[in-house]
Amino acid sequence: MAVAQPVAVQTANQTIVEDGADGMARAVNRMVGGIISYVRWPESPAAAARNLCIVGSPTITASIAPSIAGGLPVTVHRLSAAAVSVRKDCDILFLGRMAVADRQRLIGWVRGRAVLTISDDDPDCLHGAMFCLSARAGRLGFSVNLDAIGRGPLRVDPRVLKMGQNDGSAT
Repeated sequence: MAVAQPVAVQTANQTIVEDGADGMARAVNRMVGGIISYVRWPESPAAAARNLCIVGSPTITASIAPSIAGGLPVTVHRLSAAAVSVRKDCDILFLGRMAVADRQRLIGWVRGRAVLTISDDDPDCLHGAMFCLSARAGRLGFSVNLDAIGRGPLRVDPRVLKMGQNDGSAT
């Protein structure tokens, strides 16, 4: 039996969410947009359009459409796990609920590539995504997997990483 390696995970402050499904969708889209805005892709202008590929079934909200300050365009595509490696233009992978084998294959494929990974089906951020959203009792938060970030060429602004050092109280 393999022993799990320790993972450096930081949990960020949580945001209070407006009541209702629309409130959660808005909170998720603001949070995902915020995360994207703190990431820099190598050899790419900061204002470059991005492709966000949703794989699996998002668990917090099905309405993924990140809003990014400054109007950075993000095009959303829904893909199967198999289609991601064929398509090869996903800058961001949003991983919802999916088969464990598919998740492992995608996380393995992403290693070393300039692809941001965000999951909403791994609140403890233990399965290899860089950022993991979690919703509890009208609050939305995220965890940062420092090991996953360190394995790739993306540069994440230290301010978003610093958010992960906070105590989890509402902002």
